[in-house]
Amino acid sequence: MRTRLVVVCKSGEVKFDVVVVGSANLDLVAQLDRLPRPGETLRANSYSEYAGGKGLNQAVACARMGAKTAFVGCVGDDSAGKYIRSVLDSEGIDSTHVVVVNAPTGRAFINVDAQGENSIVVVSGANAHVGSDPSAFKVPDGVVVLAQLEVPQNVIASAFAEAHGHGSRTVLNPAPAASLHEKLFALTDILVPNETEALALGGISALLKSGVGTIVVTQGEFGAEIVTQSGTERIAPFTVTPIDTVGAGDAFIGAMCAELARGTSLQEACRTASVAGALATTVRGAVPSLPTREAVLAAQGNTK
Repeated sequence: MRTRLVVVCKSGEVKFDVVVVGSANLDLVAQLDRLPRPGETLRANSYSEYAGGKGLNQAVACARMGAKTAFVGCVGDDSAGKYIRSVLDSEGIDSTHVVVVNAPTGRAFINVDAQGENSIVVVSGANAHVGSDPSAFKVPDGVVVLAQLEVPQNVIASAFAEAHGHGSRTVLNPAPAASLHEKLFALTDILVPNETEALALGGISALLKSGVGTIVVTQGEFGAEIVTQSGTERIAPFTVTPIDTVGAGDAFIGAMCAELARGTSLQEACRTASVAGALATTVRGAVPSLPTREAVLAAQGNTK
């Protein structure tokens, strides 16, 4: 792992590699032979609880890939909120800008089948309050500012506008799938949807007309594509035997952002991210599955 350099801005504040504006949940995970059909009740084989939320997952993914990372979000004044903050601290993620609000910490109810496929129901809770108090909402300076759609879009737009003022690169993971405000397209440098989310946003052609300069479409076991006005570049998949796909997309995005903050090209960052995303499917649980940079580099070395 590289030595982390602490860069201090003119304001005297630390400049981070990656700043994540996003959600933090307690994940309630049931392992089943198969996913239930509508109206059906199934008996789970096992049950676990993990720290989660796309924002927290991606922040942990960045930190484990060696990036000096800060997290901006909200938790409740409850045991789940205390647990989330302890996870951020244990991962070396700056939690100065995590606000405790009068709402329960977010939850995600996750079913995972024997093939590693999943279905997820998210309860926003405290995540819906991110940015609700402007005096308490601040986005620290970072090389890359990353967000998802589990917090309000107007807050993300505000964060991205502030990020551009710092000269930061903005990355948006449009998940869960939702229509995007036009101003958010204009403020996003790199959009990272999966195939389902890309279709929900009107398809690649529509996205290219939206004002986003670069689109990285993640395709699970088939790798990814980098799409710009100039054309499309394929990113080959890294082959593994998956047991749980929860967190794979977060591992990809976190690794990509960490590598971009290092000064790596987008193409090379996505190749590394493809390995990180694949490795994440070989461990159960979102946060437990997120690989370190050492593990990713070792796996890349095995492919040469």
